[in-house]
Amino acid sequence: MRTLGLDYGDKTIGVAVSDGFGWTAQGVEVIKRTTDTEYKKSILKIAELIKEYEVDTIVLGYPKNMNNTEGKRCEKTKIFQKHLEKAFPNITVILWDERMSTMAAERSLLAADMSRKKRKNIIDKMAAVHILQGYLDKKQNGKC
Repeated sequence: MRTLGLDYGDKTIGVAVSDGFGWTAQGVEVIKRTTDTEYKKSILKIAELIKEYEVDTIVLGYPKNMNNTEGKRCEKTKIFQKHLEKAFPNITVILWDERMSTMAAERSLLAADMSRKKRKNIIDKMAAVHILQGYLDKKQNGKC
């Protein structure tokens, strides 16, 4: 079984998946939406990915503020978490502190000398990779 990592945003959801051993995260795709409340289309696509990759756990990035408080993005993420739990009752959905994941992804892409246009198209997928890899690393160290 594998773990799916999600970076939930207003217009996109970055998606990553673990390898079969749960050691590494790989970027899969970016699910694009027209509004932040367009859950049905997102859930249908995630259902396809769960089946394709035999997923038993979803790690959903939780965008806390740098001072550890929760803002509007956290509220929206919790609403999406509820939609996931309702749609996939046999799958564990874990909220994972994603602070700095987008900045880390941006730094990685800058280091790879990727153009701004290309970075914009994959930044959410790379953020999902950072979120999921953080979870996998902690899990391997027995801290989850």
